[in-house]
Amino acid sequence: MSASAFFHHRFQQLRSILKWIILVVPMAAVVGSLSALFLWSLDRVTVARFDYPWLIFAMPVAGFLMVLAYQHFGRGAEGGNNLIVDQIHEPGGGIPLRMAPFILVSTVLTHLVGGSAGREGTAVQLGGSIASAFAKLFRLNHAEVRILLMAGIAAGFGAVFGTPIAGAVFALEVLTIGRMQYEALIPSLAAAIAADWACHAWGIEHIQYRIAYLAGTSASTFHLDALLLAKVGVAGVAFGLMARCFSEISHMMTAAFKRICAYAPLRPVIASAVLIALVYALGTREYLGLGVWSPNPGDATIPGFFDPARIDYWSWFWKAVFTIVTLSSGFKGGEVTPLFFIGAALGNAIAAVLGAPIDLFAALGFVAVFAGATNTPLACVIMGVEIFGATHTVYLAVACFLAYICSGHTSIYLSQRIGIVKSAAASHIPSGIPLRHVRDLNAKALGDKIGIVRQAPPQSRRKGPKP
Repeated sequence: MSASAFFHHRFQQLRSILKWIILVVPMAAVVGSLSALFLWSLDRVTVARFDYPWLIFAMPVAGFLMVLAYQHFGRGAEGGNNLIVDQIHEPGGGIPLRMAPFILVSTVLTHLVGGSAGREGTAVQLGGSIASAFAKLFRLNHAEVRILLMAGIAAGFGAVFGTPIAGAVFALEVLTIGRMQYEALIPSLAAAIAADWACHAWGIEHIQYRIAYLAGTSASTFHLDALLLAKVGVAGVAFGLMARCFSEISHMMTAAFKRICAYAPLRPVIASAVLIALVYALGTREYLGLGVWSPNPGDATIPGFFDPARIDYWSWFWKAVFTIVTLSSGFKGGEVTPLFFIGAALGNAIAAVLGAPIDLFAALGFVAVFAGATNTPLACVIMGVEIFGATHTVYLAVACFLAYICSGHTSIYLSQRIGIVKSAAASHIPSGIPLRHVRDLNAKALGDKIGIVRQAPPQSRRKGPKP
């Protein structure tokens, strides 16, 4: 390559990078500011829910009006995260800008009345809808729209959790299982950093978690504990199975609500009755809302699972029940913060059983269940490092990678595509298809096996000739 061609190529690269930075930074600033408004609103409505316990009885009305509004005025916005992933894979009609206000208001309303939901779904939809609006404003082509939408996901995720690097990698990793799409690497990183800055500029702070185990140990003196690593491996398998169960049961419950009630606005009314009944049957409200904090010291919360003095064997189960019922019926919000709760609680319980450090295993569950449920192990390892520090990187990686493998070909996002299957046993699954089709293939294969068993003639147990 001649010197002129070399410098021309580098100039084109630099020009492309500058173009994307100039384009994504304003978009990310808007997403970060909306994320700040969203996080501030969540704090206010959570305080209101604790101050006015009767708000839980408004849950049926809130759910009915929420779904009704989406039906009559949403016009495509109800597609949520799956719509954004579909548009990245196959750009078409775009993402309606109305998705941003709809998801922000509906998620805040869900938390006001006590629905068990998270924040990531809202953040990703804020990022996707704002990015789509910028793409239309600047008349970008399909390839450029894909990159900007990925940057929008990174901006929303990075801002709402305060993890910009994990946000950038999540945007690349979440689209296709087994493959990373690096064409959006620089735009996604720039967007995640800019959105995180914008969110912090509004005075929003994120909860700080600390692992006391080996705190203060320098990298030069830290050595892996073989027995502890084996326990982490056991926990990683459990986290992956938990992620698989959560995803599959969520999809099954969504289908069940549709079969039980054809009129969509009534589904959250039914779910509200179930949730209120569970609250009074269990005698606690600790599984409502985010689960990040509570004015009641005895309530189960995510930071509480890091306390070595607290052992909690069943909070992971009940939080999963509350979250699945809430989101499967039509209430809005994300699954990720509840998955943090479920993972940290399960890690706490497993550590108590195995005799392992409570705070370390709570941290491992925090990220590993999320890794299994979204098929994003690299992003979750990075998130663990950003939140908990680099001391336990090896343990974080083992837990996240095992959870990813053991969760199978399932996800909370059915629009994820198959890039490379996770094991040779799944070689029958064709690449390029979304996970919703994988579920259909598995259901058909199971039905065929059952049919073969039913049609098989009975075998005589006598080996000798008939008399």
